[in-house]
Amino acid sequence: MKMLPYTASLQKHYLLSLTTSLQVLSGRKLSVADETYSALVENDFVKTDGNPVTGITPNVNGASYSNIRRFINMNSQVPEDAVRIEEMLNYFNFNYIEPGGDSIFTVRSQLSSCPWNEENQLLFVQVTSKKLNLNNIPPSNLVFLIDVSGSMDMPNRLPLLKSAFRKLVENLRPVDTVSIVVYGGVTGVMLPPTSGDKKERILQAIEDLAAGGFTPGEAGIRQAYRLAHNTFIKDGNNRVILATDGDFNVGVSVESELESLILTMKRGGIYLTCLGVGMGNYKDSKIEALAKKGNGNFAYLDDEREGEKVLVKELTQTLYAVADDVSLNVHFNHEAVQSYRLIGFDNKRTALEDTSSTLEGGEIGSGHSMIAVFELVPGKDQVKKQPTGIELATVTINYRLPGKKDLIKQDYNCLNNYKPLDSLNHYFKFATSVCMFGGFLHSSPYLQKATWDDVLRLTKESMDTANPLHTEFFDMLVKAKKIYEPSKKRKRRSRR
Repeated sequence: MKMLPYTASLQKHYLLSLTTSLQVLSGRKLSVADETYSALVENDFVKTDGNPVTGITPNVNGASYSNIRRFINMNSQVPEDAVRIEEMLNYFNFNYIEPGGDSIFTVRSQLSSCPWNEENQLLFVQVTSKKLNLNNIPPSNLVFLIDVSGSMDMPNRLPLLKSAFRKLVENLRPVDTVSIVVYGGVTGVMLPPTSGDKKERILQAIEDLAAGGFTPGEAGIRQAYRLAHNTFIKDGNNRVILATDGDFNVGVSVESELESLILTMKRGGIYLTCLGVGMGNYKDSKIEALAKKGNGNFAYLDDEREGEKVLVKELTQTLYAVADDVSLNVHFNHEAVQSYRLIGFDNKRTALEDTSSTLEGGEIGSGHSMIAVFELVPGKDQVKKQPTGIELATVTINYRLPGKKDLIKQDYNCLNNYKPLDSLNHYFKFATSVCMFGGFLHSSPYLQKATWDDVLRLTKESMDTANPLHTEFFDMLVKAKKIYEPSKKRKRRSRR
């Protein structure tokens, strides 16, 4: 595949959300060992009369949540820049409802009270995507790009990835094709394009993988895309699945160069899924950058259960896109909303400092449910909080169908349908708990009036005890409270 030269446009920074009056809060500094995370700036309140429109890039990523779980289970505080609240919300795929008719998306909204500031309100905007018919899913051309360098020679790295890929292979169809490219002590094609009905051959190639050597990530990425291009299936699902701890120590290692490389290659209709593993030298920032620039998604595998969740239970969400270049524009009514703050979708500090930064659309997979949450300062006429039917905001979804150039727009009106948080459907309450947990983890100044006991109570009231993801979340909260609120501090509070 002929490589295009890098251009200035490819070096632009891209944003997850965009408003023009964002205030840069003080940077958060907390790291563990040699792990790297992109420095994020938490979204501030924006006055509606001057800046009524904010843009959002939705995604299906859930990497942040499983990475947070890893730290909590290690009885360790979480690096603040590892906390991406939108990915924490994505992990639960809340209350999925199939879009009607031929629609790709359906949108719902709900206005409610804010548990950490009684004067403010929360606006939930939920977007769900169409489920693909499993019998009609197009053939897949999958290239497994697997890091087999020396840093992967640990039980929670290459062996974990081999287990995850084996589970994926079991679900392949005869029309699907798999190739394996490795990079490490040796960089090259470990398995040429092989039909999905030859599972034993594919599984043996996975079993034969062994770690050693340096990490020539650039060479591996180039070879994988070249192979995906040579075996490209028109109107099919063409995808590179990169599995690594992100420790690129030979070849291109600067994040901007990696982003440019992937941006160049995605133009041919080849998607990218990134699977991150490891601890100690895990390079979240690099893997995240690759996924966002490659028209793809990003998951972090902390154990075998997560591998099965991502590559088996949520296979269609992870590997099959129903829409590309998806973005949301939310236009607030300044008479109903004085100011607003988007929770999550925080931008990299480097992107905010670059005046040429633009909003980048994301890839949405089959059967995904995304919730965006805004904290609102209501307008003077809305402070009584009763439902009025007045329009709070207009949501416009912009997207393209996979492989198509035409931009499609879909509008939805968010009305004042206020209900107190205690009377909401349980999934909105649970989503609020997730937002609060994320806010505590990255020391958000907006939650100073809230406590760990508040989020524990709200979670207990809203969780589905039959859902293992919900019970695990509650257990994480209990562990996190012990980590972030030492016993001496709790004793001092109890004496007051």
